Amino acid sequence: MTPSNELVWVFGYGSLIWRPAMAYVMRRAARVTGWSRRFWQASTDHRGTVESPGRVLTLVESDQQVWGAAYAIARSDWPAIDAVLDVREQQGYARLTVDVELAAAERAGPIVETVPGLLYIATPANAYFIGPEPLEATAEIVRRSHGPSGSNLEYVVQLDLALDAMGATDPDVRALTERLRSEPPRTVAAT
Repeated sequence: MTPSNELVWVFGYGSLIWRPAMAYVMRRAARVTGWSRRFWQASTDHRGTVESPGRVLTLVESDQQVWGAAYAIARSDWPAIDAVLDVREQQGYARLTVDVELAAAERAGPIVETVPGLLYIATPANAYFIGPEPLEATAEIVRRSHGPSGSNLEYVVQLDLALDAMGATDPDVRALTERLRSEPPRTVAAT
């Protein structure tokens, strides 16, 4: 096992849960306290385009906890992974160091350890932060948006499935997923 001082921990709360796309030593279910997960960030670089921005996640300060996945990355691998994450989290995201509370395994459960970890959030100060909008508006945007990383619908549905598999269903992610499944996309009539 790699000694803890030779690890960099990264906390993922969105696509990093189901599509980490990086080398890691171990993965654990984890949570951060003092945050809520929200689809309040427009995406023109991954899950949408400039013409049709998608919606991706950020965390906003609250009195709640957010479950996600924590990845232990070997310090020797960190420079390359840091560069990849800087591209992945480029559009308005800031990096913070926070306390990451680790469960014993890949499913949500009792906290067995707390480590310092990196967290990427989109702050209200960035141009792509959109803040609250009605669920139906978000669902309609997600239904129609697609970008270089894939469809916005895939982003939401895969996250919901991954959180459920971890035993950490998020009510806001589930509500959006159910709305997406319940209504077909709207089409514009030809003139």
